[in-house]
Amino acid sequence: MEFGQGHKTLFFTLFPEPSVCQAVRTFTPTMRNLFFLTLAAASLSAEGYLDTPLIPGTQWHVHDSTRPQPPRADKEKLKCTTTAAPAGAVVLFDGKDAAAEWEADNGAKGVTWEVKEGAMVARKNGIHTKKSFGDITLHTEWRSAEGYDKNEKKKGQGNSNSGIFFLRTYELQVLDCAKTETYADGMTAAIYGQLPPLFNACNPSREWNSYDIEWTAPRFDQDGKVLSKARITVVMNGVKVQDNSEYIGPSSHKVNPPYKKHADKLPIGLQFHGDPVEFRNMWVVEKK
Repeated sequence: MEFGQGHKTLFFTLFPEPSVCQAVRTFTPTMRNLFFLTLAAASLSAEGYLDTPLIPGTQWHVHDSTRPQPPRADKEKLKCTTTAAPAGAVVLFDGKDAAAEWEADNGAKGVTWEVKEGAMVARKNGIHTKKSFGDITLHTEWRSAEGYDKNEKKKGQGNSNSGIFFLRTYELQVLDCAKTETYADGMTAAIYGQLPPLFNACNPSREWNSYDIEWTAPRFDQDGKVLSKARITVVMNGVKVQDNSEYIGPSSHKVNPPYKKHADKLPIGLQFHGDPVEFRNMWVVEKK
């Protein structure tokens, strides 16, 4: 049997030296297939892809299964910050009413999220803010879905998946990577499909995590040309995991779409990915 281009791409990614590549090319078809079978078996545990486009300016494919995982932050440094909304902030969720500031992505057919014990619990569809925002400081706290920490089948992208979408376009990933791993550009606090975080700063499953975010929207000229790209700084549980990081374009699965001109201010979105992820204490301060 012959193995696909994806396994060969993995090999030449891991072993770029010409001498090694040339040696493999001298193998008989049977030897070569056995070699790639062994290599494929070694990579089965890695969630991700090798047949997606290259991320511009990098050697990595979108959701590349071979991209290294970031180091884990020191446990001693991890502490969920529970900062109260300052004067002048827009409180997006106060622990009581999810419908006050949010509405369903699919309009009248959808629902706002359930409120349970002071947390807003994801269900049925995504939601977005009724108000629109541009450059902001955002604070929120979130934790993994109830019961997932005891379910061994909940791992990778299926382990408490959600996301914060700035301008309903640019995603910061929400995911429980306390115990399980996924492709690096799709893990907790990644710029989804583009850039992994500097550290895995997850607290243990079912403990609360905090995001303190500085968000700068992209700028366009009147013809739609990008004058400056979107940028984000994220402190997760007291550890900086994104440092004025640049979005190469909108967030998407398996591709990197180009920038497309949009309004200066748009709603913030929260993704429903099938998992009842919980959020609390969410507020923003608009920058002038």
